Amino acid sequence: MTSDATYRQAIAELETILRALETDTVDVDELTAKVQRSSELIRLCKQKLRAAEAAIDRVFDELDEETDWPGDEQPEEDEEEETPAVTRQVPASSRPGHSPRLFE
Repeated sequence: MTSDATYRQAIAELETILRALETDTVDVDELTAKVQRSSELIRLCKQKLRAAEAAIDRVFDELDEETDWPGDEQPEEDEEEETPAVTRQVPASSRPGHSPRLFE
């Protein structure tokens, strides 16, 4: 498998090697070659994952840089968004000495 192998192909080959190792179908002479090949495949998979991660990060960075999306206005760094205060009111019926009312 060359460096143009897909991630899926590399994983499939790794799984084949793993199954062979688990079932003891690999003799000692093959073992070193299988371990070296596994190392190459793992390195290839890591490179492909890093490349995919970088490409995805670039896409999100480009999306973040775009400012012409309607309704996607971000406040300035200096501005603080006001959050409404949340208050909990105790119903009159649960306060001692008060009768329940429909509207308070």
